[in-house]
Amino acid sequence: MSEAAEQLTIDAGGVALSGERVGEGIPIVLLHGLTATRRYVVMGSRALERSGHLVVSYDARGHGRSQPAPQSSAYGYELLASDLESVLDSVQLERAVLAGASMGAHTALALALARPQRVAGLVLITPSFDPESPRLQAELDRWDALARGLREGGVEGFVDAYDLSGVPEAWRGTVETVLRQRLAAHEHPLAVADALEAVPRSRPFDRFDQLAALSAPTVVVASRDEADPGHPLVVAERYAGAIPGARLVVEEPTDPARSPIAWQGGQLSRVIAELAGRAET
Repeated sequence: MSEAAEQLTIDAGGVALSGERVGEGIPIVLLHGLTATRRYVVMGSRALERSGHLVVSYDARGHGRSQPAPQSSAYGYELLASDLESVLDSVQLERAVLAGASMGAHTALALALARPQRVAGLVLITPSFDPESPRLQAELDRWDALARGLREGGVEGFVDAYDLSGVPEAWRGTVETVLRQRLAAHEHPLAVADALEAVPRSRPFDRFDQLAALSAPTVVVASRDEADPGHPLVVAERYAGAIPGARLVVEEPTDPARSPIAWQGGQLSRVIAELAGRAET
């Protein structure tokens, strides 16, 4: 039987974040993506704590059970990185391995660049921020449409705005199920709508060459575009190329029906555990 998780309430500059910790050993902090919750990093897998790791996870501000930000615009990466440092302080961790998906990956990078002494290792899962690609208005319009759909129609409004017709048929059912499950998990959906507008307008770093300053062991977990076009493989490749010594992990292209590693909690946990074994905490 797995150990029960200790529930946490973390004060992040006046915003109460909901989190949990479980296990003992090398500390790993899990960071989820935009519109997700802490469950959606390793998809509920308990493999990390069972293999001898202390696992800390939390809902980002405005997400899951965490409180909304005090202003609708207060969801930028500088604040998200500050929240992450508050989490580390709350559980008395000087250093930890950070494993983040999408928004969580960018948040982990923002802290690693600002406070490298707090970061023992990085697992960057499906990063999508490209500092060299100007934010096209069409892209921001899509995020705004998702926010509007969530505000006006709840989960159904968000799913309608998402437009599942653009998702490959092989993955459409899976994507719809996950969207509905994770959108239903938020206590403050209007705060998630605010984050949908604010996060894409924020920058966790300004240039790829800044990533050359990172010295912590790093793995970049990518997905192929057939399954996850929103997190382009070419962007993940740029991260892996820019970070000294970083390793790129991606599913083999020979099986188009195979789920991305980022969607497989057990397999992703093995990647995180391997990186944690190389980290100096």
